[in-house]
Order: sequence, then structure tokens, then C-alpha cells
Amino acid sequence: MKIENNILRYYLRNTYFITGTAYAGKSTAVKLLADRYDLNFCGENYFLEVADRIADPAVQPDMCYRRSLKNWEDFVRRPPEEYARWIRCSAREAVGFELAHLISLSGQGKTVVDTNIPVSVLKEISDYDHVAVMLSPQSMSVDRFFDRSDPDKQFLLSVIEGCDDADAVMENYREGLKRINSQENYDELASSGFFTLVRREEDGDTREAVADALARHFGFEKSEKPS
Repeated sequence: MKIENNILRYYLRNTYFITGTAYAGKSTAVKLLADRYDLNFCGENYFLEVADRIADPAVQPDMCYRRSLKNWEDFVRRPPEEYARWIRCSAREAVGFELAHLISLSGQGKTVVDTNIPVSVLKEISDYDHVAVMLSPQSMSVDRFFDRSDPDKQFLLSVIEGCDDADAVMENYREGLKRINSQENYDELASSGFFTLVRREEDGDTREAVADALARHFGFEKSEKPS
């Protein structure tokens, strides 16, 4: 069964998507906007609670990969090219889970989402003023990947640091991150035609300014902020 794009576009008319590279500030921006404008909040990997329960290896093999892990060292030791392939394919397999969840919220007001839905798909199901791309240079997206307090990344860091050859494992993992956050991937996002914000090392704390820019782009400033 296929749901046509015009139907998806209608049911996603109250959904605002933020995508981009690692360490660009997506998660922070989504949370700030949700709090500021009383929006439904869908943070990073918001769909995994359901996906981890019902993903089918015959349909979503990469999303089911973690079920077969004997230990997490195997996860961080994978060849960089395989890790990058897994990330890309998992994102595509997750599209259905993301869309189903977002449609389930369609009658509950506006939703802001930190998404990995490919921009090629977003062009088909959403509009310019409902999508924003946030980018960071590879030096930030790779070198500062673990400079965040969220549990998933700190767990992976602890796994890497617990390896006997931790330095080599970290270098291997960073090579995978470089492939995911490659110049090719950056250029694809930057040339998507969607509204784009670029984070730079020298910019300092821009959280509120970025939220302001996104709010203007999404049209949230047209209505009065909730008290």
C-alpha cells in the first residue's frame, strides 16, 4: 500500500521539520521552539520506542541490527564504510515510522521535529516554510560529536573508552562519522533549496538567535507567544 504525497502533505501541514548535520544545534533548536511556542516536541530518535518493538528484519533489516548485537564493542568497531551505510539505510527505513508518528499528532496542534527524513522525501511531503536545514562544518560534526550530554552519545563514548585499544577504536569511529558528515552529504543538504542555517565555531552561543530565525521562517512569530 502507498499513501500518495498529497495526502501526506495535508496531514503533515502542522508539522515543522528540522534536519541537517551532527552538532548543528538541531536538538537544542527543536526543544527551544517547542517550549517557547507550546508545540508538540519530537526530539532525536523520537520514533524508536515503537520501531524497536515492531521493526521487521525482512522489511527493516538495518533498524533491526542492534537486536543481534552480542556486545556494544562490535557496534563501535565496525568498518567506517559499513557504519556510514547503516546510518543512511536506517534513516530511510525509519521514514515510515516517523511519518506514522507525526500523522498521529496531526490533530493535536503544531509539531516541531528533529528528523533524519532525507531532503528528497521532505520535498515531496512538505513545503519550504515547514522545513529548515541546520549545518555545521565537518570539523565540528566529527570532532565535537561527543561534546554533548545526551545519554546515547555518552553511552557510546563509555563503550569506546572501555575498549582495550580505545584510541584506535575512537579513530575508527570518527572515520565513520567523517563519512556520514562528508562534504558530499553537506553539499546535498546545503543545495536542497530549503531554508538553511550554518553553525560556525566562532559564533559563540547563538541558541536564542537561531530559535528566533527559525520561528520567523516557520511563521511562529505571526501569533503571540503563549504566556
